[in-house]
Amino acid sequence: MITSPIVGTFYRSPSPESDPFAEVGERVAKGKILCIIEAMKLMNEIESDVEGEIVAVYARNGQPVEYGERLFGIRLAA
Repeated sequence: MITSPIVGTFYRSPSPESDPFAEVGERVAKGKILCIIEAMKLMNEIESDVEGEIVAVYARNGQPVEYGERLFGIRLAA
């Protein structure tokens, strides 16, 4: 489970016209940017701290998120 390290607004892509950083079914490596959380006008890139496959995206684009709120479910690579 990837959780929010800060309180802010969740964004799946760098801009409204761009594709999301990560999609369900996508394999991600450690260090891959998964989303952005805006906090006090600062854009904080949230990276995966594990390698695996994204199985769920819990937060919605533009939704406020709390500290510790789950953002992504990841099945660990074997």
